[in-house]
Order: sequence, then C-alpha cells, then structure tokens
Amino acid sequence: MKKKQNITLKALAKTLDLSISTVSRALNDHPDISWETKERVKTLADKHNYVPNLFASGFRSHRTHILGVIVPNISHYFTTTILKGVLEEGENLGYRVIISESKNDEKKQSEMLRTMVQFGVDGVLMALSRKTKSVDEILKVMNRLPLVMFDKVSGKIPCTEVVINEEEAAYNAVEHLINTGKRRIAIIKETEGSYNSEKRYQGYLRALKEYHIPVDEKIVLSTEDISLAKGRMMANILLSLKTRPDAIFAITDSAAIGVIKALNKFKVKIPEEIAVVGFSNSASSTIINPSLTTVDQPGNKIGRTAVKYLIDEIENPKEDMFSKTIEIKTNLIVRDSSFKA
Repeated sequence: MKKKQNITLKALAKTLDLSISTVSRALNDHPDISWETKERVKTLADKHNYVPNLFASGFRSHRTHILGVIVPNISHYFTTTILKGVLEEGENLGYRVIISESKNDEKKQSEMLRTMVQFGVDGVLMALSRKTKSVDEILKVMNRLPLVMFDKVSGKIPCTEVVINEEEAAYNAVEHLINTGKRRIAIIKETEGSYNSEKRYQGYLRALKEYHIPVDEKIVLSTEDISLAKGRMMANILLSLKTRPDAIFAITDSAAIGVIKALNKFKVKIPEEIAVVGFSNSASSTIINPSLTTVDQPGNKIGRTAVKYLIDEIENPKEDMFSKTIEIKTNLIVRDSSFKA
C-alpha cells in the first residue's frame, strides 16, 4: 500500500489560488482574514488531514512553542508531580512539552540536551542527574537557549533555579522529633555528591547543634541508592547497635517506608520506641502502617513556577539576564510514625 504524503501549506495555497501567508493566517484565525476565506481554507485542510509542520513554522518565526524537560527518573513519585505541573502550565501558556529521562547518567544527560537543541525547543527545564561532574555541556546550551533548573540544581550553573529550602525542611523535620522527646536521632542519606542530600544533612546537623545534641557518626548512614530496600537494610544496621536510635530521619519516603517495614518485622513500637520521618509526602506515605510523618514538597507548584519563569525568559529576553533562586515553601505533615495523639 502506497504511503500517503502529508499535504503542504504551499499545496493548499496553490489549490485555493491564495498566497501561502493568507492560508497560514486563515488557519490561525487571523482577524484580517475574512470568514469566507477561513472556511474555504479549513475545509480543504480538513479534507486532506493537513497538520502544520512545527519545525518549518519554527524556522520561519524562530519559535516552535516547544519546551524541553530533562529529569533523572521519570517514574519517581515527586518527579511525576512536578511534570504534571509543567504539562498543565505549559498547555495553559500555549506551549507543548517534550520530556526525556537521563536515568541519572551524565553522558545521557548531555545527549538529551543536544537532542533538545536539535529539536528546536525554545527553552529547557532541567533537574540534574545525581552523578553530574561537568556542567560544560549545560553552559554551552545556555549560550543558545534559556534554561531553568528545578529540584536538583548546581551552584556552578548561573541560571534561574526553582527549589525548596532543603535545609530548612530537614531542620523542621528533626526539630519535630526533638520536640516529641527524641534525642538519639539517626539519619539515612545519600552518599556524598547529592545536592539535595547534603542540604538535608546540613538541616539535620543544625537542628542537633541548636538543641545541644551531639552527633553520633554510628547513626549517620549513607547509601547510593536511597530506596525502600536500602531503607530496610539501613534500619537493620541501626537495630543491631548496642544503643539503638529513638528516631530515624530518612531523606526520602521510600527509605522511610523501608525503615517502617523493618521495624514492624521486629515488632518495634512506632513511634514509642523509634519514631520515623520521611521526605516527599508520596502516595505510599498514607498507606503504610503506621502512616508516615513526612515533608510535603509541592511538586505541582514547582513545575508550574519553573514553566512560568522559563517562558518569561523566552518571551522577554534581556541582555542583563541574571540567575535567581525561587524557593517554594514546604510543610511537615505529622502522622502516626512520629506522634500519637
């Protein structure tokens, strides 16, 4: 079966004996084009299933109204809430969105950036992969396109950032545990190099310092994969200590849920013997028993805010564009894993 060719704008114009610009404006409901001409153009376009070539129109206007988004892990719950905000706000403001996943691989991240440029996107939204060492490719793209970072960012990249105050959020979580009477508070964090993890660790340390609680390195545990399985494993290590912690702060909900599963297995009373706090307010935080106290990150708002700032930079380019940090407020959601009414 012979493959059908897409009809072009030029072919529509020739059939109708109109100029290409008139046909284009008719398809876009331009007020200068009469109702009768619009009807003629749209009827023929519908008959031939005409679809505009975004790249061709982008070449003429220097704009495609497409945003590129690069994230480390597309299936992560918090990331999905951000992407939902990006898609909704992008659509509201007349932009399509292309989403790609770096899989926390720096080489793939660079490839995705180059692909976004080749696709002719008007700007890029990006969360850094965990193992990013060089930002050269990102800086090159910034010379060609507006770029806004969110969630996982770097001080080496002079662009607008939309983030939460990681340190303050972690401080509030640990302070909550202290206020419930806990004094031997463990932390499960990522190995060195993670921006978010280090900020949360700093919040943990600040809370202990302000309440005059000494840091015990035996209950500061790090793992590269901050997952449910690793949370369970880290909890087993903490339970094997001669002096157990009376609270555990995990920097992700996944790890915190792994902790709760381990404590439940060994019939440790939560929160009386050991309290648990996570970070993210994932869907699973209310399903686990006991329900998980956690930091609520408003992902949808982060996504919407990042899109607004990126489109502003696209549509209002300034010679003196400077980087700025926009912080989105978080809340601690207190549940049964840390407090019994």
